[in-house]
Amino acid sequence: MDARAIIGWFKMRRLSKLGVVGLVALVLAGVSAHAAIRAIVDQSAKASRAAAPPMGYESQDHFPGAAYFYATEEEAAAPLHTPGATGTIALPDLPLPPEAAVLKPDTSIRPAPPFSMARASAVDRGRALQCLTTAIYYEAATEPDAGQQAVAQVILNRARHPAFPATVCGVVFQGSEHAGCQFSFACDGAMNRGTPSKAYWLRAMKVAAAALNGHVMAEVGMATHYHTYAVTPSWNRSLVMTAAIGAHFFHRWQGYWGTPAAFRQSYAGGEPVPGPHTRLPEPTITAALPAPVTPSAAIQPAYAQSGTPVAAAAKPAADALPGDSQILDRWKDSGKPLR
Repeated sequence: MDARAIIGWFKMRRLSKLGVVGLVALVLAGVSAHAAIRAIVDQSAKASRAAAPPMGYESQDHFPGAAYFYATEEEAAAPLHTPGATGTIALPDLPLPPEAAVLKPDTSIRPAPPFSMARASAVDRGRALQCLTTAIYYEAATEPDAGQQAVAQVILNRARHPAFPATVCGVVFQGSEHAGCQFSFACDGAMNRGTPSKAYWLRAMKVAAAALNGHVMAEVGMATHYHTYAVTPSWNRSLVMTAAIGAHFFHRWQGYWGTPAAFRQSYAGGEPVPGPHTRLPEPTITAALPAPVTPSAAIQPAYAQSGTPVAAAAKPAADALPGDSQILDRWKDSGKPLR
């Protein structure tokens, strides 16, 4: 074998080795790419499994109290309440002002004036924000912005009406001292079913802060009541519907008490501590005790027949009657009517 043949043989061996190395590199690269793709797919699958399912209006979960659905898995397993309506309250038992007699029926929707906390302290502001946020969260967590703003407007309308407490927290937790809550979440244990969802709570707080700072939801006007489309409370027939926003219908009173002039209660602060009121003890009903009966053995013989009727006494003889009275002649006719 000459020198050229030997050199050619070595070149062929070298190229073969390079080919093998290249082939191995391509195979490894393919495996790595496949593994990378597989890892991405697995990661996407895990992310999709961990992602929360569509909620709110995307899955028709817009109902009062739907906020419980988002806090924790344990909370989602808890039973949800769907009361569907604010509590009602009778017309205020107050004398109507003279101008109420000449008011004509008004079916227009007039926006409420901006709510002012100019006379409130820092403590009052914080408490009012806490209570209004709580009400918006538990009543309309998954409502659109307009729905949450409308709920906030109803609460602030109540705070300025003489039929309701003059504070935000007073309105939100009215009746929680007994079974007559105006907002059912304050009495049914909804606030004890886990930690609220942070995202939904912050959203409700943003709406509450805007309302307390003067934002007006003009569409609901002077509404003081609302209920969901899923229920038809008996009191809605005696009210005037002002708007239908999100999942709620909003109403105001008929006559003077539903006009802007009736909302004359000024806000001066004095917010109570946020939260349900201390429950009052339920009144105990005691049965009337039977009248005591004296056993016959304990009655003395002298009184044993004391209940027997006495026989009628004989009429006295005529001569036993007293004689005529000694009346002077001029007074004998004093009892006769004058002619």
